[in-house]
This record gives sequence, C-alpha cells and structure tokens, in this order.
Amino acid sequence: MWPALRQPVSLSAALLGLALLTGCGASDQRPPSKPEHLTTRIATPGQGDGDTSLTRARVSTKSGEILILEPDGELTSMDLDSPEGKEAFAVTEEELMALNANLDLDIPKGIVAPNLPPRKTAQEKMIEEFAARTQPALPTWKEGTEIDPEDFIGVRVTVLNEGKGDDLVSVVANLREGVDADIAFSYATCALAGWAKAEGTHYGRHIRTLQDTRNGKLLIDAAFTISDKKPLGLRVMETQEALRDCKARGIPAA
Repeated sequence: MWPALRQPVSLSAALLGLALLTGCGASDQRPPSKPEHLTTRIATPGQGDGDTSLTRARVSTKSGEILILEPDGELTSMDLDSPEGKEAFAVTEEELMALNANLDLDIPKGIVAPNLPPRKTAQEKMIEEFAARTQPALPTWKEGTEIDPEDFIGVRVTVLNEGKGDDLVSVVANLREGVDADIAFSYATCALAGWAKAEGTHYGRHIRTLQDTRNGKLLIDAAFTISDKKPLGLRVMETQEALRDCKARGIPAA
C-alpha cells in the first residue's frame, strides 16, 4: 500500500515533471542550419614572377556551384566537380605561400605541385571566344571558284546618316543572276574598300546584308559602319588589306 502524500500534486507540476522525463535533460538548442553559400578567397597568379592576388569566390553548399569574382570584374560561374572548377582551386606553391602570409596561416612548404599554368581571366576567355567567331572581310570561297568579269554590273556606296556623327554606309551591288552569294558579298566589300581609300577611311564593320533578285539581276544591299580605329565586330574590313585581297581574287574595287 502506497503511503499517503503530505501535499496534493497539481496537474501543471505533474506535466512539467513528465516533460523533463521525456526530454531526458536534453537541451532545446539545435545546431545552426547549413548556410546556402560560403565565401572564400582564391589565389590568382599575376603577371610577374611570384605576383599573386586574391580573388573572391562564393561556393554554393547545395548546388555544388562556385561563383568567382574575377580581378577584371567579371563573374564566372562553374560546377565544383567540372574541370574549370577543379582548376579554380589549383594553386602553385608561391600562391599558397602568399595566402599563408596574408591570412597568417601555418602551411608547410612542398605540399603543392609546382609550375601550374596561370589561369585566364574571364575577360581573356571572352576575347578568345570572340576571336574564334570572327570572319575575314572577304568570305572564303569554295575551291576551284572562277571569276567572270561580266558577273559584276555596277555598285553604289551611299552615306546613310551624313553629318550625324555615326558613319553608316550602304553598299548596293548589282550582279548577274545566279552568282554565288560569297562572290556577291565580296564584290560589295571590295567596292566599300575602294570608296574608303578615296575617303581616307581605314575600317568598315559589317552590319547586315540583304539579297534580292530584280529584272534578272542579283541585288546585294550591305550596310557597314566606317571608322578610323579598328572596331569590335565579327567581320571587319581593313581598307588596304581588303584591296590587296580583292586584286588577288580579280574583283573590281570601284
């Protein structure tokens, strides 16, 4: 037989005791959740020997993606397990020692493979990709292409916005029907080169080309911007170089 309690136990006290027993004294504090991104710094080789700079990088803990803020201000995105991502964390001994000095770490020497090639910046990669897409002023013709002087009927170069600052010209060329499109465009480009030489202009950047057939003739209407300095463009004409190429191919430049 249980002994009688001297004082009545309230319901709230009983529930509190039950809660303590259930929790077994465990703390309500839980470990913090994993952050979505971590910020770090990557040693980036400079131009000179031993010249190293630190590049900021943000690593996603969920997607396995790394975002690198390049020294030139561009933002590069890549997967950590991709060849580019692995390359981003490949550092030379000198770069690691620079991190050691800047962050006051205690990293022993001799733990990194020497003579790793320097990484290219995002801007350098973009310039290379752009250069790979550029085309010569005159298209590359098919092997065995022959020129008939009678294919070229006439051409006219017109300044579209004279006196407005931006030099935009239109080259309208007439050729015999059935002439290859690359030869027709070359004829328009050579005519522009001849006009540019007379005007003292050094460069022409191709904008667009329209093609039509009228009255049994092939009509080419090509638009260019002209300038004294070499512009960025996928197809840029340099006047003297184009004139030499036109002469070698037998295309009139007037």
